Amino acid sequence: MPLMRERLPEPQAYYESQDLVLLGKGAWRTTRCAFHGGSDSMRVNVRSGAFVCMAGCGARGGDVLAYHMAAQGLGFVEAAKGLGAWEDDAQHDAARRPPCRPLGLPARDALALLREDAMVVAVAAGNLARGSALGEVDLHRLREAAVRIQRIAEEVGVEAHW
Repeated sequence: MPLMRERLPEPQAYYESQDLVLLGKGAWRTTRCAFHGGSDSMRVNVRSGAFVCMAGCGARGGDVLAYHMAAQGLGFVEAAKGLGAWEDDAQHDAARRPPCRPLGLPARDALALLREDAMVVAVAAGNLARGSALGEVDLHRLREAAVRIQRIAEEVGVEAHW
């Protein structure tokens, strides 16, 4: 897979590099909202990278990649490249990897896959909603996610209609 999540920056260091001062202790820290200018309305999770504006401007996301996309106005691939987490290598060519992850998974693993695939779908939908066309790589990832979602739904006996 071209996205190398393990290469995403450590959340606390990333947010501090964005000139955000993180106040408090524990996983969730308070900072200013860079999206609407609120002085102490955004909370960021220094473990997962998740962020949410508590003032209601709508800014929220699950990791530093989502923040980088929103803050810089970038698409998924551009943001991942900007963070050094995108591998444009021939070794990740679709012909050299299996089209789907194997099923027969424990429920927890299947849910983790669905979570990742739902994020792919959500990011693609967000890009389309902003008028950004999906590139071939993003379309390929979206198709793979849809196939995995369909296979998991069939395995658990849920009818999914596309």
